[in-house]
Amino acid sequence: MNRVVVTGFGGVTSIGDDWEQIEQSLKLKKTGIQLMPDWQTVDGLNTSLGGPVLDFAKPAHYKRKQVRAMGRVALMATVATEKALMDANLLEDLALKDGRTGISYGSSGGSVAPISAFAKLSDNSDMSGITSTTYIQMMNHTCAVNIAVFFGLQGRVIPTSSACTSGSQGIGYAYEAIKYGHQQVMIAGGAEELSVNGAAIFDTLYATSIKNDSPELTPRPFDKNRDGLVVGEGAGTLILEELEHAKARGAKIYAEVVGYGTNCDGKHVTQPTSDTMKVAMQLALNDANLPPTVVGYVSAHGTATDRGDIAESTATNHIFGGKAPISSMKSYLGHTLGACGSIEAWFAIEMMNRDTFYPTANLDEIDPECADLDYIVGEARRINTEYIMSNNFAFGGINTSLVFKRWP
Repeated sequence: MNRVVVTGFGGVTSIGDDWEQIEQSLKLKKTGIQLMPDWQTVDGLNTSLGGPVLDFAKPAHYKRKQVRAMGRVALMATVATEKALMDANLLEDLALKDGRTGISYGSSGGSVAPISAFAKLSDNSDMSGITSTTYIQMMNHTCAVNIAVFFGLQGRVIPTSSACTSGSQGIGYAYEAIKYGHQQVMIAGGAEELSVNGAAIFDTLYATSIKNDSPELTPRPFDKNRDGLVVGEGAGTLILEELEHAKARGAKIYAEVVGYGTNCDGKHVTQPTSDTMKVAMQLALNDANLPPTVVGYVSAHGTATDRGDIAESTATNHIFGGKAPISSMKSYLGHTLGACGSIEAWFAIEMMNRDTFYPTANLDEIDPECADLDYIVGEARRINTEYIMSNNFAFGGINTSLVFKRWP
């Protein structure tokens, strides 16, 4: 079995695109949640809140031909990946071009705008909005394919389109591809673009926050006075590498991936099941050959929905008792759906390497129905730990858990 390490990060988020910017926002408890004025005109939509990435645009050095098959979600994924490859000093490496590098990357779906063109065709028999790249922009594996073409990858492609676990499954399957000797390097992560469609999905389930007059006060994971989630957007890319390959080229190593667990509830497409969440965490610990007592921090999925928060906290308590320091980064970003697993894993590793873990924003009064855990509230906490866990859970009852080890 090969050991797998993280050698690069790259991201696009509503609170910054590099760790220096992001950490400043976390220190100030400044979230990326904003009122979306255009959504206020949508008849029947209750929420008008989102977590947009402001001022995102095509980089000047990207040629038109390179991006014509990209919608916003694929472009964000590609930009995040370029940042990560640069961070890993792999952008010009031969391993990208000779099949040793693969990609495991996902999103809930493709871009939203091209869907309208096909709807126009279906409803009005009108082909005017459809081009040779319309489908490529909207297909579920648009991120993985566009990244592979943009950087000339010739290794395996693993598209992960599993809603809120797209990014975490991207990391998990990339880890397994290297661990079992199929690839030496993997580009792993997830992305999502913000749209009113995404907000409407959760609005129909009465799961969205409607604190439209106070966006800075929501979402509120694990809080007694939470009223639902806020949809966000962004992209996160991690570069995973076989340890000896990384050491041979003198790469900077951020952490080691030591455990991954994933499973399915097999019960309900939208209601979470605590028992199988618990099993996913235990699978990750088993894979890492670790007892729960050594994990010093848990990055929660923490959506700020009542059923989700209660089920997740109960599962986490079953594994760790009340001793696990835990916080949710969705309180700053909103729910970035296909991107959340990779962005949150990135944040967790950065926090581990600085011995500083930031609290859940807006967590003022812990919901008594949530299980007993060591919720990080108020101020950042100094924790020196060798291991952290990052958990994510998705529609369809898909559960994921990742365990990372601090690099010496």
